[in-house]
Amino acid sequence: MSDPVIQKSELKKACKNCGAELTYKPGTTQITCDYCGHKEELDLSLDTVKELPLREYLREMGSQANSVEISLLHCKNCGANQHVEENYKSLHCVYCGTPLIREDAVTEQWILPGGVLPFQLTQQEALLRFKKWVKGLWWAPNDLQKASLDPQFTKGLYLPYWTFDAQLYGRYTGSRGDYYYETESYRDSKGRNQTRRVRKTRWSPVSGNIQGFVDDTLINASKQHTGKVPRGVSRWDLKKLQPFESGFLAGFVTEKYTIPLNQGHLEAQDEMRNIATVWARRDIGGDEQRVNQLNIQLEEETFKHILLPVYISAYRYKNKEYSFFVNGENGSISGKRPYSFWKIFFAVLAGLLLFGLIYLFSK
Repeated sequence: MSDPVIQKSELKKACKNCGAELTYKPGTTQITCDYCGHKEELDLSLDTVKELPLREYLREMGSQANSVEISLLHCKNCGANQHVEENYKSLHCVYCGTPLIREDAVTEQWILPGGVLPFQLTQQEALLRFKKWVKGLWWAPNDLQKASLDPQFTKGLYLPYWTFDAQLYGRYTGSRGDYYYETESYRDSKGRNQTRRVRKTRWSPVSGNIQGFVDDTLINASKQHTGKVPRGVSRWDLKKLQPFESGFLAGFVTEKYTIPLNQGHLEAQDEMRNIATVWARRDIGGDEQRVNQLNIQLEEETFKHILLPVYISAYRYKNKEYSFFVNGENGSISGKRPYSFWKIFFAVLAGLLLFGLIYLFSK
């Protein structure tokens, strides 16, 4: 039996001084050794962020060129597919905390990422953001700051996304609404004759053509039953994308897409149609617009599989578990939080008393 081929996405680089595994240092282009401090620069000089021809991949479903194998652990609870680096001593799903068994790892093919947005925040910085977030929560219990947050379960995760580019051409028919005003007479409540200006809309039929380049339509490539990343932390600066280098993944969990390329493309088409509708309304002009029919055509379509960074963790408060998320690039944070019943109760009571006092003094 021939030796298995080691793919680029699977490489675990060892420190040449002590043999320990090197991990990526957020905010740099270095991988470092946590044991002896040795550092190495990642080589990004030969690669660019790759755009791939969409139609060719839709025919092959990404099973041929630019696809490699990756080992994955599948969470039986929430469905997440996670590539976990070997340096983790205990393996738990980053979304729901379910234990993962390394022996259950399977090998699957995936479309090699064309780009990665490296982590800019360290795990410690993410934990500090959590503590600051807790302090600013309204209606939170006073003792929430004592919530137990185990750094061992605060994991850096690379999320999979599709991006789609296309030259968009469209033809629309619709109506343009222009405001005008007329003076009307009416009788007021006392029977007196009055006049007022009334705004009306004059509609006229229109048609036209639109065209433009749609860049980086971002589509989430993974969905789980639990642990969905909130919209509040799902914004990244894609201009900071780096060419894919497996060293950026060292020390982090990488999730494989569960939404296939063809389904992601259908979602992107819906987004591009929304963009085309905005362009058509802008082209129509006037004060109001109606787009009755819109036919679009997409040409020169390309796509990328990219990885975007987020920290995910959970904290316990009074025997209940709450999750929180920190954007690994810009530090924005969102999560579930408990509420203090007594704080809300007394606030409502104080509001009712104040309303009652105002009512009494107004008599």
